[in-house]
Amino acid sequence: MKSESMFKNYQEFYHFYLSEHSNSTCRNLHYIGNSLVLIILIYSIFASHLILLWTIPIIGYGFAWTGHFFFEHNKPASFKWPIWSFVSDWVMLFQFITGTLKKEHFK
Repeated sequence: MKSESMFKNYQEFYHFYLSEHSNSTCRNLHYIGNSLVLIILIYSIFASHLILLWTIPIIGYGFAWTGHFFFEHNKPASFKWPIWSFVSDWVMLFQFITGTLKKEHFK
């Protein structure tokens, strides 16, 4: 894994982040987890079931980490770069949904 000093900016980190998600099953588990997080968040707020909010980190990270440990076979970038990884998860999902996530970004 690269050291923090090797990333001059977020763009460099994001390129690294995508390379850590080259396995399509791992990426798909990220998409499923993040989508469920959004659904739970919206439902919890509109249905006034705020108690469900505690499940968000379990579901979000559970799906992502399952992808890394069992399919990608690497440590999640969130262990070392939690903020940039959190942002990158949502950027990757947005790019997937909009069709702007290019395959050449992966290893």
